[in-house]
Amino acid sequence: MGQDMIYSRIFGGLGNQLFQYATARAVSLRQGVELVLDTRLAPPGSHWAFGLDHFNISARIAEPSELPPSKDNFFKYVMWRAFGHDPAFMRERGLGYQSRIAQAPDGTYLHGYFQSERYFADVLDHLENELRIVTPPDTRNAEYADRIASAGHTVSLHVRRGDYVETSKSNSTHATCDEAYYLRALARLSEGKSDLKVFVFSDDPEWVRDNLKLPYDTTPVGHNGPDKPHEDLRLMSCCSDHVIANSTFSWWGGWLDRRPEARVVGPAKWFNNPKLVNPDILPERWIAI
Repeated sequence: MGQDMIYSRIFGGLGNQLFQYATARAVSLRQGVELVLDTRLAPPGSHWAFGLDHFNISARIAEPSELPPSKDNFFKYVMWRAFGHDPAFMRERGLGYQSRIAQAPDGTYLHGYFQSERYFADVLDHLENELRIVTPPDTRNAEYADRIASAGHTVSLHVRRGDYVETSKSNSTHATCDEAYYLRALARLSEGKSDLKVFVFSDDPEWVRDNLKLPYDTTPVGHNGPDKPHEDLRLMSCCSDHVIANSTFSWWGGWLDRRPEARVVGPAKWFNNPKLVNPDILPERWIAI
C-alpha cells in the first residue's frame, strides 16, 4: 500500500469532488503513477454521494485493503494522521494554490478542496477529455439541451441557496450573491442588448420564480433536483456564456464549456467572511465582478 499511487479523499458535493479529482489526477500524471479514490465519505444514497462515475475519469475506487484506517477506528486513524507514511497524509493548508500539493510525491494521500485551476492547468489536454460527462442525458434533459442550442445568445445563471441560507455558519462563511451582482454580470454579457435568454439553475427554483426579477427572457431550471447534478452541469455548459455564483458547482458549469469564446462571470468576493480569501479561485480569463 502507498507506493506507485496517489490517493484522493473524495467528499462534499460534485463541484468539490471535481476539484479533488482534477488536482489529484494532475499530481498522478506528473508522477507517472495511478490515481485511486477514497470514496468512504461519499457513500451511495447520501446527500453527497459519489458523482464522478458520470465522467470519463481515469482513476479507480480504492479497495478496502488499500486504504488507511477510517475514522471508525479512532486510535489507528489518529496514529496514521500523526505518524503514518503508508500512504503519507497531506492536507491543504488554508485557501489558494499551494505548490506543495501540486508537487506531492508518489505515495501521497491528498485531503482538501483544492479550489483553483492552477493545480491542473498544465494537464488540460488530459483533463478536458477525462472531465467529459459520458452518461447519456435522459429524454427531458436532451430536450432541454436542444432548446438551449436553438435559443440564440443564452446564459447559464446559478443561484445557490440551500445550505448557504439554512445555517448561520454557512451564511457567515459564504452568503448568497445578490440581485445587484446578477444584474451587473448580465449587463456585462449583454453589451447593451436585451435579447439574452437566461436559464437560471438553482437548488431553490421556487424562490427564483418568486424573487429574482431580471429584465431578460428568463427560464428557471429545477427539474433535476439533488439526484442529477451532472445533468445540470451539462445543461449549464451548453449555454453561450455563464454567470456563476460563489459555488464550486457553477464554477464547473462554466469550466466545462471549453469553447474559447465562452465568457464566464464570477463574483470577485467569494466569501462573506473577510478572513477567508482564495485569490486563485477564478481563472485569469474569467470576468470578476
